[in-house]
Amino acid sequence: MKLKLLKISQVADILGVSIQTLRRWDESGKLPSVRQGKTGYRYYDKNVIEEFIKNNKKFLFSLAKKWVINKAESELPSLLYCQNISVFQARLSKLETDLSKVKKLKKIYPLITAISGEIGNNSFDHNLGNWPDVPGIFFAYDLNKRQIVLADRGQGVLTTLKKVRPNLLTCQKALDVAFNEVVSGRAPEYRGNGLKFVRNVVAGSKISLIFYTGDAQLQINESKIDLNIKKSNVCIQGCLALIKF
Repeated sequence: MKLKLLKISQVADILGVSIQTLRRWDESGKLPSVRQGKTGYRYYDKNVIEEFIKNNKKFLFSLAKKWVINKAESELPSLLYCQNISVFQARLSKLETDLSKVKKLKKIYPLITAISGEIGNNSFDHNLGNWPDVPGIFFAYDLNKRQIVLADRGQGVLTTLKKVRPNLLTCQKALDVAFNEVVSGRAPEYRGNGLKFVRNVVAGSKISLIFYTGDAQLQINESKIDLNIKKSNVCIQGCLALIKF
């Protein structure tokens, strides 16, 4: 079987590390490269990189953040990418199964699954047929670090809500509306009301959420109803969510 090889610069971008770091990892055997041709340039088997990410999940949030900020970053490793809602639902079921095996999460694992599902479903619902860039979502989790990361390169909360609230002007205000107000009871707008459900679950559980869209950032700390919304120091295309539990 022919290998799909990536350049060292591509792998550096994917992992968010320097080329010098990759060279050190190669020499130490942590992440070996494939040398090709007389030049001896380093290349990497894509399958090996995906396995490396799977076993080194500290990269998850940085990978998702890079993907939603940089339009040039169009391709994700397959284990991090759900190209459609069917793939997402299948991986969400696996998440629930994996969470259910953690004894300390026995009381809250259905809630963790529910808010993950709500955020992921929102990405597909609100961008259906209107993906401005790459369709599908980033979805991955690390049970050791107790975190779940979801991201999309969709229209974002402000653009979505302006369809029913045309007077909204800022991403910060859009987040406030999305997590605080019932926007509409009519389909398809009622689907956005699920973020109120997310807020209530987080506020009533030992779960925290950081949510980015556009130039705004929202944080809900565990067991607290208050929303901390502020201007972010990065601009997100679409949405980026980090769930901790």
